Amino acid sequence: MPYQWTDTTREKTLTLWPHQSLTPGGFTWFIGATALMLTLPLFAVLGSPIAWVLMAFFLAALWGIWRAIMVNRAHRSLHEELTLTPDTVSLQHIPHRGPVLEWQANPHWVTVALRKDGPVENYLTLRGGGREVELGAFLTPAEREGLYRELQGMLRPS
Repeated sequence: MPYQWTDTTREKTLTLWPHQSLTPGGFTWFIGATALMLTLPLFAVLGSPIAWVLMAFFLAALWGIWRAIMVNRAHRSLHEELTLTPDTVSLQHIPHRGPVLEWQANPHWVTVALRKDGPVENYLTLRGGGREVELGAFLTPAEREGLYRELQGMLRPS
């Protein structure tokens, strides 16, 4: 699952991030394979002026693919951090661009809700401090349901 708990003596921190299927090594292989496939048609016209024209188009296509993946990588820097201490529950939504969104509440009054009929399937929210905030919008419905069970155990220990 794309989240991780970090435990210290005084606080527990949950870090959530979107799925990231393309690793740095996979990126290298993908760009290399794409470049190789784009150069194969050049062998048919090697030595003619057409090769230079085609090479310009192939380089433009390769640059476009590289640029799209880099923009996607910047968007993947989005993440959320939920910190649980005996005194507060705080949530930070850290977008790839723009201001950080913050929420805090007293853990005694915080409730976790999983709504089946929300804007998305298994809509996970935290309510407290006079507000209701969404958690893990980028998670799958099954992951939100699993996280809901974990959070219930963390906020209402037996």
